[in-house]
Amino acid sequence: MAQEGLTTERVQLCYCGNAKIFPQLLLSALSAAMHTQAALEVRMVTLDLTDVDARFSPLTEAQRALLEGVLQTYNPENAVHLVDAGEAYRKYLAGGKNEKSFYTPYTLLRLLFDRMPMPDKLLYLDTDTMCRGDIAELWRCDVSAHEFGAVRDQEGKFWIRSDYCNAGVLLLNVARCRETGLLTRARERVRKRRMIMPDQSALNFLAKKKLFLPRRFNEQRGIRKDTVVKHFCRGFKWYGPFFRIYNIKQTDRQGVHERLHIDCFDDVFAVYDALLEQHRSVIEKG
Repeated sequence: MAQEGLTTERVQLCYCGNAKIFPQLLLSALSAAMHTQAALEVRMVTLDLTDVDARFSPLTEAQRALLEGVLQTYNPENAVHLVDAGEAYRKYLAGGKNEKSFYTPYTLLRLLFDRMPMPDKLLYLDTDTMCRGDIAELWRCDVSAHEFGAVRDQEGKFWIRSDYCNAGVLLLNVARCRETGLLTRARERVRKRRMIMPDQSALNFLAKKKLFLPRRFNEQRGIRKDTVVKHFCRGFKWYGPFFRIYNIKQTDRQGVHERLHIDCFDDVFAVYDALLEQHRSVIEKG
């Protein structure tokens, strides 16, 4: 059911990935639609990389259509576009030193936004994010004088450097990035130099001016009262004399409830479960 009091505001939202991560993407976009009165213009950036890895099949038209239909039940102005990054990827990134790393090549696609038909301002979200508040609050942040806005990385700010940001939520000034050449320089770095967190580190080290956003726009730990975006990214917990890494995504319902002790997304999960019953083949296989 569409929300009352819908606004004319339009949030330009973007995800990158392959067909396998569509369940995460669906949950993320669904949570955004359920918590805002603004319209969402969603771009799903993908490409066929089965020549690199048989698991890397692209997001599909069936998935795009399903997502758009679901989002339009909350706001008829919501729209979803499927963007093929194949040509740009093969021209600028294919065969680079980070193509086969811990992270899939799809994380690198955000470095191609200046070589694709994108709006001048764009909100990029990792698929392992969910909205607890109004995403339009983040969208309204002014990045006109910056290349991007981001939240400091909860580990990186201690172990790498104090201004190191998490790139799972990026409010991008694409027009400024074209002017400064940030994405061009970042692509060159990830193509030529092997790195642990390639695209994130390249953006951090090469940016000339970035806006530090409040933690509530990319909460990488437990939910707080003012959290707008929860990021289900990897983290570290202290167990006696050792640190242990955990990596619980929102699709791991048991882990979210029992290990992270988060239950504020149960309304989103209920809608997702109903969709899964009707459209399992599209959601899980594309």
